Amino acid sequence: MAILVVGGHSRNIGKTSVMVGLIEALPAYHWTAFKITQSGEGECHHGELRDCAPEDRPWSITEEQDTSGKTDSSRFLLAGARRAFWVRVEPGRLQEALPAIQRKMAQAENVIIESNSIMRFLDPDVYITVLDPAREDFKTSAQNYLARADVVVLHQGGNAIPRWKQVTPDMLQGRPVFRIVPPAYVTGELVGFVANRLTRKRRSPA
Repeated sequence: MAILVVGGHSRNIGKTSVMVGLIEALPAYHWTAFKITQSGEGECHHGELRDCAPEDRPWSITEEQDTSGKTDSSRFLLAGARRAFWVRVEPGRLQEALPAIQRKMAQAENVIIESNSIMRFLDPDVYITVLDPAREDFKTSAQNYLARADVVVLHQGGNAIPRWKQVTPDMLQGRPVFRIVPPAYVTGELVGFVANRLTRKRRSPA
């Protein structure tokens, strides 16, 4: 099984769009997609007005059935994912949801996950971090796992001096950087990098 994780340092910087672009570009992987939302990280951002807080317990998992593209997990299905799940957890409680997430993963052919925090528990084949130098906010979860990023998707504003207080440009050195100009969030070069990494894994001896 291939496992691909897409994270980023702030809200509304294109993490979901990167997920969608990769699902569309690599349909042969028959992706099962997960979006993990921590209810304490500001407003709920799932493409429509929904309550992010789990009901009566610290976490919940909802399988998406709608293919209209109105929500983030619905966009995954519309892009070609075989299944899509929205995981909602209270801050610091992701570990409690992990067994249920792993059961869903065990049923999948290949998995793509939108999250930073899941990196605490997984060692994916590819971890992509999406960064926008124009956005000063830098999530603690993104900062914690920045050193593990295999590739950086950087908004074209990366030519400017980043506004980040906690992260310096030298922390991004030593890994491929693919610059994007929205509304295009996935380049052919990024798709090629991911495909090559996953192909190498398939050819590696067990």
